[in-house]
Amino acid sequence: MKEYHVEIIDKSQKNASEIMDPVFWKKANCLTDFTSPWNNHPVLKIEFRALWDLDYLYFNFQVFDSEIYIDRKDNSTDSICNSDRVELFFRKNEKLSPYYCLEMDVDARILDFEAYPNWNFDYNWKWPEKQLEIQSVKGQKSFTVAGSISIASLKELDLIHDNIIEAGVYRAKFSKDESGNYEPTWITWVDPNTAEPNFHIPSSFGKFILK
Repeated sequence: MKEYHVEIIDKSQKNASEIMDPVFWKKANCLTDFTSPWNNHPVLKIEFRALWDLDYLYFNFQVFDSEIYIDRKDNSTDSICNSDRVELFFRKNEKLSPYYCLEMDVDARILDFEAYPNWNFDYNWKWPEKQLEIQSVKGQKSFTVAGSISIASLKELDLIHDNIIEAGVYRAKFSKDESGNYEPTWITWVDPNTAEPNFHIPSSFGKFILK
């Protein structure tokens, strides 16, 4: 499995208002190893960073794309699913029974759900209350989605084992096709080696090593 090393920071450094500040992330390893195995077009640059302390796992996606598509008709599941977004999945083990999905867009909308094999999704499930926060900002050349997840909630969901979190890191990029419809390009850190796009299988996960 691919690995990403999550550096630890001193607890006193944490300030919720600082997670959008590049200085906050200076100690973090920068992950740029993203591909779209089902598409021959080059993938616009994505930088993913993560840090942790004894209380929180912090994450930051910076996506270098100025043409963002957001479906703002409402805040429904369908609306978020039809928008450019970044995604984090977490699993207990390779059985995926269950695993947990966070899909987040530039409007800081969150689609969080519990999932089981064969695309069995429970959209009524929510991440433990007040244990997940995100912020977002859109610039001229990129957008950023950053957030924090409590270590307590990750432990409650049995997602940390020996300082390892098994996770998937993804992006959905929507572009207009020849018919004028917006269609997604699926982008992933780990190539799941499937003929068709599919993040919802064991082979799409890697490991976050909490250093």
